Amino acid sequence: MNQEGSACACACQNETDQEKYDRIQEIIDEYKDVEGSLIQVLHFAQGIYGYLPDELQKFIADGMNIPLNEVYGVVTFYTLFSTRPKGENTIGVCMGTACYVKGAKDVLKAFSDQLGIKVGQTSEDLKFTLEITRCIGACGLAPAITINNKVYQKVDPQKVHAILEEY
Repeated sequence: MNQEGSACACACQNETDQEKYDRIQEIIDEYKDVEGSLIQVLHFAQGIYGYLPDELQKFIADGMNIPLNEVYGVVTFYTLFSTRPKGENTIGVCMGTACYVKGAKDVLKAFSDQLGIKVGQTSEDLKFTLEITRCIGACGLAPAITINNKVYQKVDPQKVHAILEEY
């Protein structure tokens, strides 16, 4: 995937918060009476808003008529949900056994040093989020990373700057 291919082509990035909340309300209205639908609603909400801040969790709890602590419990339990904004590009450094043994820890440090962020953080310009992933199925090409859905193989710390320059 090239850089242009990773950008969202829809108009959702130009939506106001109110427009996003209106769309989330429509989803809540559709699912609020469906038992066990909280994860589905949270998934849609995160897709629309980008993350699940406290005020959005309260909005969802009120809309679904469930306690806020139930929403918070689900959001904080599942790693797919985020309470902080994520960057335009998510870097996932594989720390599976093969990648770790072949130097993923040094690759992670190189990304962290060059971006000035730690694991789980997003750069100030909201361009990159740095995460650790588990095996991505590229063990023979370790250490491997992903940026969005693109896999980079046999990455070493010297390649990190060039990889970041692509974005």
